[in-house]
Amino acid sequence: MSPTDARDTEGMRRAGVRTVVLAGALALVASACSGGESGPSAIERAAAEIAFAASSTTAPDTTASPATVAPQVSTSSPAVTTADRVTAPAAAAADAPAGLGSGARGAEVAALEKRLEALLYDVGAVNDVYDQNTAYGVMAFQKVHGLARTGRVTDEVITAMATATAPPPLVPNGGENRVEIDIPRQVLFLYKANTLQKIVTISSGNNQRFCSEGYCRRAVTPGGSYGFYRQGRGWETGPLGSLYNPVYFNGGIAVHGSRSVPAQPASHGCIRIPMGVAEWFPGEVHIGMPVHVVGVDGQPPTPEARVATSTTQPTTSQPPTTAPIISPPTVPTTLGLLDSLLRPPT
Repeated sequence: MSPTDARDTEGMRRAGVRTVVLAGALALVASACSGGESGPSAIERAAAEIAFAASSTTAPDTTASPATVAPQVSTSSPAVTTADRVTAPAAAAADAPAGLGSGARGAEVAALEKRLEALLYDVGAVNDVYDQNTAYGVMAFQKVHGLARTGRVTDEVITAMATATAPPPLVPNGGENRVEIDIPRQVLFLYKANTLQKIVTISSGNNQRFCSEGYCRRAVTPGGSYGFYRQGRGWETGPLGSLYNPVYFNGGIAVHGSRSVPAQPASHGCIRIPMGVAEWFPGEVHIGMPVHVVGVDGQPPTPEARVATSTTQPTTSQPPTTAPIISPPTVPTTLGLLDSLLRPPT
């Protein structure tokens, strides 16, 4: 047999092999497609690659040195296995924050808000939407009970809510109508007729040094007993920022609404409250109403309420009815925020 005849025979043999392999690959593809799964599976892609390799292979020349064929490099995406499709969502779920948080909706959110409202925490409107007001209410609860201040409801929070009761007063003899500000826990308690009405999350002075209008000081919220002496309406703006519906109780320090009320102290000395709370808070307090700031470092844990002198101690069943006598502050009442506070003597 001549070399030409040999090459023709070998080419026909290889063509037959390619035909058989291609037919087998197509059969595999047809079999895999019948499984009902969308998109090519790993078997389909492997079969297609085998068919392509078999159909494009060049028969070697028997009269020349065997040609070196470069390995086929696939440019297709790696096969996605069933295990990959199962573990990917699981990994995403593992990265998601635990518990219930902002953006959630449904009956469980409504039940949560009703429970917090019953415990006297402000959550804004009670509905089925977990909004920023809900998160503030949850955070206030977490602060009071020593839980992580996340604003999210976890199993730990739900367990604590099941047995929670109203916290005891910080200044029991501080006046029938009063405000107590707990600096360590960063919460505010509103009392009417010696009964707790609301618990609100706050952010007080961050104790950081700052400078304004030519002198420097630390951003502190001094402890002690004071009284509200002026109410503002809407936004009041000064060198240190803007305050919404402020109620002043110690020089330039006020309880006021803010768009930022973080879990930790962050202000220049004022008591920040959520904007939703600032809408109703001024209407629940009055000029002369006592304000007790408790738990400041270096000061007594419970400030002494400046009440009228009495020769007898009130019994536990008979709460005191005499309102504290609190003089208005002698510092200027202009819109200086903290500028009139802690100003060094000249």
